[in-house]
Amino acid sequence: MMRSLLGVLLPISLLLTACSSDASQSQPSQNPEHNVTQSKAKILTPPKNNGHFFVLHRFNDNKHASTSITNKNLIRHFEYLKKHNYYVASMPEIIARLKNGEDIPNDWVHFCIDDSYKSFYANGFPLFKKYGYPFTLYVYVEATERHFHDFMSWDQIKEVMPYGEIGLHSWGHDHMTHLTDEQMREDTRKALDMIEKRLGVRPTTYAYPYGEYNEELQKIVKEFQFDLIMNQNQGAFSNVSPVDDLDRIALTGDVNIKHKLAIKYLPAVWQKVDVDYDAKVLRSIELTIDPRFKSVQCYISGDKWHTLKPKKGKITQKFDIKLKKSRTRIIIKTPDNRWSSKIIVL
Repeated sequence: MMRSLLGVLLPISLLLTACSSDASQSQPSQNPEHNVTQSKAKILTPPKNNGHFFVLHRFNDNKHASTSITNKNLIRHFEYLKKHNYYVASMPEIIARLKNGEDIPNDWVHFCIDDSYKSFYANGFPLFKKYGYPFTLYVYVEATERHFHDFMSWDQIKEVMPYGEIGLHSWGHDHMTHLTDEQMREDTRKALDMIEKRLGVRPTTYAYPYGEYNEELQKIVKEFQFDLIMNQNQGAFSNVSPVDDLDRIALTGDVNIKHKLAIKYLPAVWQKVDVDYDAKVLRSIELTIDPRFKSVQCYISGDKWHTLKPKKGKITQKFDIKLKKSRTRIIIKTPDNRWSSKIIVL
């Protein structure tokens, strides 16, 4: 079911008030500096423990296999978690720990269900209920409100609410980075108000449609004071993760959950991602990680793995890589399988 750049730092916690409504704020950004968010980790020392958010979309849906998981595979994942004593934590439990800076145990996982497709209600939800595993359902609000064929009704969402949490996945599920600031803001406000009207709850977590976000969108979503904001970059999370930029691992198709659970969180400060947006070429990256790492692997979507050699924790690397997709992820991976990622949205 249901991220030439000049180093714009993304603060870990910055509560924003309403932005100015002048003409510069009402137009989509054409400045390449604003197309990739930059994150600032408080602590570069890798955490001892890591939890995992998994994201799912459709369930047992052969018509959309690329975004679907079969019940057979879902049961296999659930049985693995059960056999190895993983704890499927509720979203409120995770929020409480992150707010207090408390350790996230290695055995904690949580499932996010994006888009509120009917196939979750028909095929996925019965399995979550059977295993007693909580989840967060990220609602594509317009689809439910306007009775789009493939999406859950408000009554169906109400039925699953006692077993999980409700999160926000936007009103119109647009490519949000292509909207004006005010359109981004109105989409979020409208969606929140409708969920509160129909369900009597106000979501405290948000997941970006398509996993796409930039600095402007991130700032605007933060205006609404969500406890957690989710991306869709591959990686783990810990008590030092930025709560406005949390990684979620997709469990689509026939994946090995053991390998996904082995991924750890890598604190990093991304200072620069230099993109020529006219030519659609990645020129360079700059970031800082813990200086203990003398070699890392770097992957760019559609390209290959590159070996990079940090100097005292500083990674500065020039590229000349043609970006072949509308969404490109840059992944940094350490020898002990810690990941940090950034998204480029063309």
